[in-house]
Amino acid sequence: MLINIDFGTRTPIYEQIVLEVERLVTKEVLKPGEQIPSIRELALTLSVNPNTIKKAYDILEAKNIIVSKSTKGTFITDNIKKAKNDKIDDLIKKINQDLKELESLGLSKEEIFKKLK
Repeated sequence: MLINIDFGTRTPIYEQIVLEVERLVTKEVLKPGEQIPSIRELALTLSVNPNTIKKAYDILEAKNIIVSKSTKGTFITDNIKKAKNDKIDDLIKKINQDLKELESLGLSKEEIFKKLK
C-alpha cells in the first residue's frame, strides 16, 4: 500500500493517512476485501508512531472504509461505492462553500466559472 506522507505540512499525519487510503479506495487501487498492513507494519513503513496509525484506522473504520477482523487483520470493506459517494459529497460541499466565499468577495458565478477555465 503506497501512502504518501508530507512531514512538512501542517495537516496531521493521521489525517493524511485517512485521505490517502480514501484516495486509494476511490481510485480502486485498494479493492474490496483486500488486506491492508497492520498498525505496527504501517507504523514501521512510514516511520510514525503506532498510535498515529491507530487513530487513522479508527477514523477509517468509523467511515466504514476498513474493517478489522480479530486475528485475521484489517481489510477494505465491501462498501466501496458508499465510501466513494461520501467522498464526492464531501468535495461538492467544499466546492459550494468556496463558491459562497468567492461570491461574498463580490464575484458573480459567471466570473468564477470564467476564471476556472
